[in-house]
Amino acid sequence: MKRRNFLRTAGTAAAFTPFVHKGFSINPLARNSIFGLLGAAASINGKIMVFIELNGGNDGLNTLIPLDQYDSLAVHRNSLLIPENKVLGLDGVDATGFHPSMTGMQEMYNDGLISVVQNVGYPQQDYSHFRSMDIWQTASNSSQFFDTGWLGRTLEDEYPGFPQGYPNADNPDPLAIQIGSILPVAFMGSSFPMGMSISSPDAFYEFVNDFVEPAPSTPYGDELEYIRLVQQQSQQYYDAVKAAAELQPDNLSTKYPPEYENGLADQLRIVARLIGGGLQTPVYMVSIGGFDTHSQQIDDTGAPDQGRHATLLRRVSEAVSAFQDDLRLMGKDDNVAGMTFSEFGRTIAANGSMGTDHGAAAPLFVFGKNVNPGIIGVNPDIPQNIDDSADVPMVHDFRQIYASVLQDWFGLTNLSEILYDDFEILPIFKGTTPARDVAGRDRHGVSNYPNPVHSTTTITFTSLGSARVVVSLLDAQGRFILKIAEGNYPAGVHQVQFDRSNLPSGTYFYQVKLNGVGVTKKMLVI
Repeated sequence: MKRRNFLRTAGTAAAFTPFVHKGFSINPLARNSIFGLLGAAASINGKIMVFIELNGGNDGLNTLIPLDQYDSLAVHRNSLLIPENKVLGLDGVDATGFHPSMTGMQEMYNDGLISVVQNVGYPQQDYSHFRSMDIWQTASNSSQFFDTGWLGRTLEDEYPGFPQGYPNADNPDPLAIQIGSILPVAFMGSSFPMGMSISSPDAFYEFVNDFVEPAPSTPYGDELEYIRLVQQQSQQYYDAVKAAAELQPDNLSTKYPPEYENGLADQLRIVARLIGGGLQTPVYMVSIGGFDTHSQQIDDTGAPDQGRHATLLRRVSEAVSAFQDDLRLMGKDDNVAGMTFSEFGRTIAANGSMGTDHGAAAPLFVFGKNVNPGIIGVNPDIPQNIDDSADVPMVHDFRQIYASVLQDWFGLTNLSEILYDDFEILPIFKGTTPARDVAGRDRHGVSNYPNPVHSTTTITFTSLGSARVVVSLLDAQGRFILKIAEGNYPAGVHQVQFDRSNLPSGTYFYQVKLNGVGVTKKMLVI
């Protein structure tokens, strides 16, 4: 084939083909990507958000340890439970601690750089890795199937005609970048993948140093090598990334582990360099796998603080700590925040394979200089008697965190158009929402009395204006059971009576939604 024909067929590919840096793919995220389109919509205010995926379903009870539930945990997972004297203490917190591998993040928490949201999940947990991650990435309900990301819905409004005419003088940089070789379905465009991929650290450094991968010593190889060079040189997004890497040639933090010892840290090194070099990309996504710990969660010796999960948490902690330190030394920490997420948590009880099975909710960590430090919500209640498959129930819907990021970090206002519902904003970020109440105060004053419930209870809530109200009962896994009340309510304090009737004893949740904004509280029936 003649070179001009290579160029004709390679032109479109050059614009959207991934490139690799140090073993990791760098992807400008797709047109209908969740995180990618968050970037598109939010680039107007100069803020940056880094999403860290803990792939596989993280064991939240082994990550953020509820010390006030320690005796009950010992009944259900004694073989896995971290010795109480090894749990890392947190300043100002008596009932909760970190896994002993998380020393870096413990230091960050004590320095006021971490906000923890307790018991994050979604109603009617699916328990499938693929489906759960799809729900997280599209911000759907468990019964809905969306083909766009939770911020993809904003791209057409903010950037009409995208990708035609991009990059341009006003928007020269990728809308979002993914580090890692696996491109989620949610990051694919409707017609083509818009991926810039760094699949390995070595490949990134080869790219920024103009290294072209050798091709076979044949006529075809000569043309292939030429095409690779053209792809690198002709893509403006590549130019922007390369320029940023050259402006920040070195990471400044000494906290990073040696290269190739911690894949997540290697990814965050790259993100820090691009941010330090002035790249205006507002959204990054990195990932670390291995959290599907059905077996061998701990060391073969039986030491609960050693083994597979301990290694994973150490890698996350040291990577996040080094990244935050790097941003500080570069003078970039004012406008950067990050958050961890995983598709679900794990069961309360250990299984027969020294591991845990798929569960529902788990804690989520948001970090940065401008988070409100502390813990939002309370520790999960761990009953003495549970089924083997029992898990931590959801209290905070993951879309509440998304809504908080969109509104309080990126300054967007059309949240219901993006998330298809209204979700309560959590006080995660400084200067935008009222100071948190660790016990979980809500602005609608939702409560019920008596609680525990013997026969009947009164649910009380305050409507700040005329509102459509739905009061629902959920089981311990956040699954809908029945509708307690529904109707239009004027401004003021209201009470709804609930008769437990033949409801079995146990832990439940009731949810009060006012004009789509939900507040969920726990109810014990005895």
